[in-house]
Amino acid sequence: MSGLIKIILALLLFGLLILVRFFENELFYDPLILFFKSDYHLGIFPEVNVSKLMLHTAFRFFINTVISLLILYIAFRDKEIIRFSAILYLILFFVLLAGMYFLVKTIDAGSNLTVLFYIRRFLIQPLFILLLLPAFYYFRKQ
Repeated sequence: MSGLIKIILALLLFGLLILVRFFENELFYDPLILFFKSDYHLGIFPEVNVSKLMLHTAFRFFINTVISLLILYIAFRDKEIIRFSAILYLILFFVLLAGMYFLVKTIDAGSNLTVLFYIRRFLIQPLFILLLLPAFYYFRKQ
């Protein structure tokens, strides 16, 4: 695959990640978006359908993960990197989703909101690709 085609495909996939973010309100149930956009330290935690929130968060993580793995495949074309990344995403998914579930179920005003904010952010945003791309690039250069 030529370098230009790889760049175009990677840009298209990054564009898909941007579209997921742009249409997040239409695609996913997440009452915490508005809550965390406000001054959430002073606010009352909103009513949340926990099972629906977990399902939509998992679905969003899955979409971001598939796109991220495709970006990694285009960048490196190495099945071992993809396999390692998929296992890492899977482990992080279960750990972070369990942490989010626990925090949402046991939350009270003012406690652990910052922890919930960051756990949720790692689940709904494709932050891991920003870590993995340079890490694998550096690994390949060694």
